[in-house]
Amino acid sequence: MSTARIAEVQRNTKETQIRVRVNLDGTGVAKFETGIGFFDHMLDQIARHGLIDLDIHAVGDLHIDGHHTVEDVGITLGQAVAKAVGDKAGIRRYGHAYVPLDEALSRVVIDFSGRPGLHMDVPFKAASIGGFDTQLAYEFFQGFANHAQVTLHIDNLKGDNAHHQCETVFKAFARAMRFALEVDPRSIGVIPSTKGSL
Repeated sequence: MSTARIAEVQRNTKETQIRVRVNLDGTGVAKFETGIGFFDHMLDQIARHGLIDLDIHAVGDLHIDGHHTVEDVGITLGQAVAKAVGDKAGIRRYGHAYVPLDEALSRVVIDFSGRPGLHMDVPFKAASIGGFDTQLAYEFFQGFANHAQVTLHIDNLKGDNAHHQCETVFKAFARAMRFALEVDPRSIGVIPSTKGSL
């Protein structure tokens, strides 16, 4: 790419103060401060397996719970990715990945369509993982899909351990996004849509 796909977004509300910096053509360098250990671990999967440099700093109302922090990080990350990817010329647009971890297996399919949508079917086997409410995985991906303007399908196909289920979801998301955002050498500078815009 001749133009660096880098963006930084800040989002400040009465509930959270979030700063996200992304480099879509990075090497997986990551720095996280969200106050939620397991969530940081999942964000690290996005960076490492998506080969995206991520710097996320979040201060939220964790004395209430993690909901606002996790959701708002998803929103802000979505905004940063949308800003960094620009007009989407030359990208593959679609991506998918299957990722196993021991007994767990998840599939993620993503389309940088310009139309936000999330279908998520993950029957978590536990309500929390290391203090992370498993319901918040949905809130994170909903925030991301809405603000990155992507269509996102997430399915956990197998799994008995909630940690493994969640980790396979985040790893598959990272791999799918990495493929979708790659530049297609056969379509350099071309918008991947018959409409001519996304």
